[in-house]
Amino acid sequence: MQRRAVAVYVALFVLVGAAAGTLIATADAPEVSFEDPDHRLTAGEQFEENGVTYTVTELSRTEEEDHGQVTVSYSGAIEWNETAEQSADWTNGSTVTYDDAEWTVVIEGDDPDTFTLREEIDRQAILESDENADNETVQRDGEEYVIVEEDGEATLVPADEYFPEPEEREFAAGDTLQYDGHEATIDTVSVDAATLVWEATVTRSADLEQEGTVTIGDTDYLTYFTSGEEVVLTSDRAGYEAQVAEISEFGDTTDALWRVLIANGVASLLLVGLAFVPSRY
Repeated sequence: MQRRAVAVYVALFVLVGAAAGTLIATADAPEVSFEDPDHRLTAGEQFEENGVTYTVTELSRTEEEDHGQVTVSYSGAIEWNETAEQSADWTNGSTVTYDDAEWTVVIEGDDPDTFTLREEIDRQAILESDENADNETVQRDGEEYVIVEEDGEATLVPADEYFPEPEEREFAAGDTLQYDGHEATIDTVSVDAATLVWEATVTRSADLEQEGTVTIGDTDYLTYFTSGEEVVLTSDRAGYEAQVAEISEFGDTTDALWRVLIANGVASLLLVGLAFVPSRY
């Protein structure tokens, strides 16, 4: 091959390679950025939507190394309080706590709309507090008695006469009462149980993941960690995906330019080598 022609081709390859190298060196790699996201938050920061206050309780960044490769991951959590309906069933015949006392639920009839709370009498406590009475009842001829000693003589007192008559309270569907620190409404009464309902404040939470989705109220937000100390919530997922596509396209273009640069270098070296091969003619 004529060396003059080789020189021309090599110069052309070098020129193309230099252009590719210049483009690689001077091109600015695009990055994901958020000029005006819905929320830009740090740990402990709060924001409000539709009257509900949300708090970022945790943000973290962790690194894991495996065979020399470092994997970075992000995590976080967000909490808020909301009002939710709670309920409890008072089953027929069960014992419930009401008004600082124990009561038995009594529901009668085939189609009830009321029920009764019958006070539980702590017989053992009453016996132990009475110095003149034995601490347990006895049976005589199928009847229950309390042994009471008065003036040195033991007397059998019928249990029904000794112990106080239990208090009874009647309730109907729609009535309200204090239950477990809440004002509850009796929603329904059936043969099996009375159902109480009330509203209470409960704490909800949601995990935050890199490029994940978190639902706040009625809005789905993309979550993106800019660092281990800041997370962005944006409802503009289309804008984010456009940026990701641009970054991917830039990577493909850069890879193509590198291939051009390498191919030109190899071709130039091959031509130079061929130029010095002795000619048979």
